Amino acid sequence: MSSSRPGSAPGQGILGVGQRILTTLVSIAETRIRLAIVELEEEKANLLQMLLMVGLTMIFTAFGLMSLMILVILAVPPSARLYAIIITTVVLFALAVIFGVWALVKSRRSTLLKHTRKELDTDRKQLEEKQA
Repeated sequence: MSSSRPGSAPGQGILGVGQRILTTLVSIAETRIRLAIVELEEEKANLLQMLLMVGLTMIFTAFGLMSLMILVILAVPPSARLYAIIITTVVLFALAVIFGVWALVKSRRSTLLKHTRKELDTDRKQLEEKQA
């Protein structure tokens, strides 16, 4: 009786294995794509924050330079105005430096698709181990 359908069982087994492999590959691809999307959304938020910080840095630097120009122009008595302009200039330049350094630190800390690359590296290592 087993000779009546000699090709049905092995063929179904191969198709089942192929279907499971395809399902696994699609699942892996879906997971990696979802991880990439999450990381891109995080990077978008980081980029927006950095743009805001750079904008604030530029605004404070511009006001600092304007204050410095006023300081140079009004560098004559009465001294009360001079101290007020000095304090304003120092505060605005300090804010510009603080926001500038903050933006630099934030930009160097950011890595694009770090977790996705890590997962792909893990996948590659596992495939190499299985092949060896």
